[in-house]
This record gives sequence, C-alpha cells and structure tokens, in this order.
Amino acid sequence: MNFLALLGFALAGYSVIANDSVQTLGTWISSNKERFKWYTLWGAAALVLCGTLAYSWYTNGGDISFGRLEKIPYQEVKWYHALAPLALIFLTRKGIPVSTSFLVLSAFASSVVLGGMLMKSVVGYTVAAVAAYIVWWGLSKFIDERNDIKESHKPYWRVAQWLTTGFLWITWLAHDVANIAVFLPRSLSGVELISMLVFFTLILGWVFYERGGKIQQLLIDKQNTKYVRSATLIDLVYALVLWYFKDLNSLPMSTTWVFVGLLTGRELALSSSLVGKKKVFPMLVKDFGKLVIGLLVSVGIVLGIQYFL
Repeated sequence: MNFLALLGFALAGYSVIANDSVQTLGTWISSNKERFKWYTLWGAAALVLCGTLAYSWYTNGGDISFGRLEKIPYQEVKWYHALAPLALIFLTRKGIPVSTSFLVLSAFASSVVLGGMLMKSVVGYTVAAVAAYIVWWGLSKFIDERNDIKESHKPYWRVAQWLTTGFLWITWLAHDVANIAVFLPRSLSGVELISMLVFFTLILGWVFYERGGKIQQLLIDKQNTKYVRSATLIDLVYALVLWYFKDLNSLPMSTTWVFVGLLTGRELALSSSLVGKKKVFPMLVKDFGKLVIGLLVSVGIVLGIQYFL
C-alpha cells in the first residue's frame, strides 16, 4: 500500500467509526454511562469488533468486508479519494449524521453501483420506518415507552440490552467496514490485520472517551433513548432490519438511512396525538435534511471524479 492508501484508510477509519457510533452504540452509551466506566464499555465493544473482523478475515480469504466490495474492485488510491473521508470528518464534527457509505464509497464506485446503493438505502429507510412504527404502535398497547418504569431497571433488561447491542454491533460491522476496507487490498496478511485492529481499537476508545461526540445529539433528542428498556428495543429492531438487508445481496447500503428511518417511525408512533406529531415533524424533517446533505456531497464527488478528473 502506498502513502495515500494509508492516509485514506486512517481518515476513513476515524470518520466512519466516529460518525456511525451513534447508530449502534449510542443507546448503549446513553443508558450505561452512569453505571459503567467508559473504558469498561470500550473494552467490551473492542472485543466484539476484533472477533467479528477476524472471523471475516478467516472465512473470506483475508477480506474483512464480508464480501461487500465484490462490485467495487481494488484500485490505486489517488489524492481525490481522500476528499470523501475529509468531508465526513468535517460533517461529523458539526453533528451531521450523513451516510458514510455514500460519502466514502462514492469516490470508488461507478454511477451504476452508486445508484444501486441509493435504491437499497431508500428501501432500507422505508422498511425501518414502517417496521418501527408498527412495533412501537403495538408496544403502546402493553407498555408506556414515553416514561421510564422501575421494571426497566431489572437485571434481565440490562442483560438483554448487552446481548442485543452485541448482535447489532456485529451486524453493523458486516455492513460498514466496507467503507474503510475500500482503501485496502481485498486480501490482508496477518500482520496487516493485527495492525488494523489495533488502530480501530484506539479510535473506538476515543469515541467512548467522548461519550459518542457531537453526533450523539441525534439520539439524545429522541424520546427516552437513555432508558435501558427503550435502548434494548431500538437496538433489536435495528439489528433485525440490518440482518435482513445483509442477506438480501452483497451491495453496500447506508446504515445511517436505516437508523434515521427507524427513529422516524418510532417517534411518530410515540407521538400519538396530532399535537405531538406537529412537534415531532420539524425534528424529523431536519434529520432527513442532513441525510440529503450527505447524499448531495456524495453525488458531487462522483460527478467530479468521472467528468473532471
């Protein structure tokens, strides 16, 4: 690998993990930060990360992306490939939950592949929103998700949350590691794998030290996401939707779109009255607008590379 490939990998590794941590680990961080030290949570997440990527490396002939880059062959990294993760770092620091799949992979993918990614992501947003609305509308008949209750602090809810977060973290890695691995050869040596895992672990530690960073505000703004029971249900539904699309085909997709779609459906279901929905709509429109910003930047990168560079 040349210097530009290493630079692009480092920028992508930081930007992808920092931007997308709220999707998979945000509810876990919010509901456990007063009970566990940040380095305890970091250690558990890092252990799952290393095990998941090592499994993909072993079963896929040195490939850590779970086959997500089959339609995006390895190519020599140029200076303009680093523009995407640089833009992602800037947007992340501003707290904008943009799609890392579109921003990073757009610099490498053809317009045809990008179109397929967009279609799959739009479908994922819709499926997640509808599924979340149905789930939380049904739950409202039995439990009150708008208020915390003593039962949600029972030990079995804490155990359930850790298990669902682990399942979600594994499923998310199977999707989004491709956004970082695109800068790497499709087959890594053992030394390269270990070096990469050390780097990822350090970046993950920084994310936990910052309690998720500014991007965590996307989750904090939503109703009662700090409650253990609510966090567990969010992670479970999100993981099941990602698992479905993981097995659908190997084409990459935006997990950010799926996550925002899930929160959209949940918020609409919890806001049962018309007045409540009127208060929720501006927030949801704002979240969707941030996704569109990331999409426009991605399309701009693709057009710039294909027609100007």
